[in-house]
Amino acid sequence: MAEHHDSAADGSAVELSEPRTVTSGTAVISADRFENPGLPVDHQRVTDLDPAQERKAERRIIWLFWLSLIGSVFAIAAYFIWPIEPGNMTSTRMNNLMLGIGITLGLFGIGLGAVNWAKSLMHGHEEVEPRHDTRGTEATRARAVEIFQQANAESGFTRRRLLRNSLIGALVVAPLPAVVLFRDLAPADEPHELLRHTMWEKGTRLALDPSGAPIKASDVTVGSVFHVIPESLAKLGHGDGYLEEKAKAVVLMMRLRPEELNEAEDRKDWSYDGIVAYSKICTHVGCPVALYEQQTHHLLCPCHQSEFDVANHCEVIFGPAARPLPQLPITVDAEGYLVAQSDFHEPVGPSFWERER
Repeated sequence: MAEHHDSAADGSAVELSEPRTVTSGTAVISADRFENPGLPVDHQRVTDLDPAQERKAERRIIWLFWLSLIGSVFAIAAYFIWPIEPGNMTSTRMNNLMLGIGITLGLFGIGLGAVNWAKSLMHGHEEVEPRHDTRGTEATRARAVEIFQQANAESGFTRRRLLRNSLIGALVVAPLPAVVLFRDLAPADEPHELLRHTMWEKGTRLALDPSGAPIKASDVTVGSVFHVIPESLAKLGHGDGYLEEKAKAVVLMMRLRPEELNEAEDRKDWSYDGIVAYSKICTHVGCPVALYEQQTHHLLCPCHQSEFDVANHCEVIFGPAARPLPQLPITVDAEGYLVAQSDFHEPVGPSFWERER
């Protein structure tokens, strides 16, 4: 006879002719589940059992935080005590060594002190807390506040004032060496003033980079592109600020068909028979713009993919650059060589350098 299952909630019955056999491979709920082993036993540490050891650990951590303070202050002082002298590699090595020692002590003291605090003074027992909805009940929220207060009491953050204050002091002072270093990387003068003037001036011939050979307009064919420097740059040699001046003055020159250029009225005389010259320095973060697409007349910066339209005064058509590439006004001299009419009419390089302080 078939039996009816009497535990169905809706009153319906399920006929079972005989007990069903379930293999271990198809069982939804395993019959041999492991029992919950529970949390591991909370082992008492030496600092939990001996108040003297607890105080000793606290003093050790305070000294580590003070070591961090001393290291950070030393790094700032070392930057000025051992300055970098141009051309003196010994001074560079000494400056880097002392800065490295100070910054290492600053970060090492905070890290090791925090780890020691957690392992020696804070309770290490494990807890399991079930997850709830985003906003719990008032009882749950009150329990959360209680847990935070309990954690505060266990860590001793508010009770151990000297320990807490030394940590706060170390954290406040630790970033100062980086602030001093990065601030001093900027030139003493206003950056946009330094970049407003380059070696280009009226009558300066455009020369090939790096040979320094002057360029005749007749040598520039439609679709060609030239990497250009001022002819006067070669007189500096490879010292006396050669790289700094080249970085500001380097130019990319292209030749389009004159009818392809869409020039503003006040810039029609800045080009010569379809030849235009623009700063090679991207106005985003200063990368070299050197990828020229001949068919579309687009210039691409390889760093962050800013794209400029050469036919329309190198205006930005894509990417993070904020303004067009500065244009160098050019013409030809009596011998047919391409020359600059003047310097750039705006600063070269990233746009943020133009901001007034």
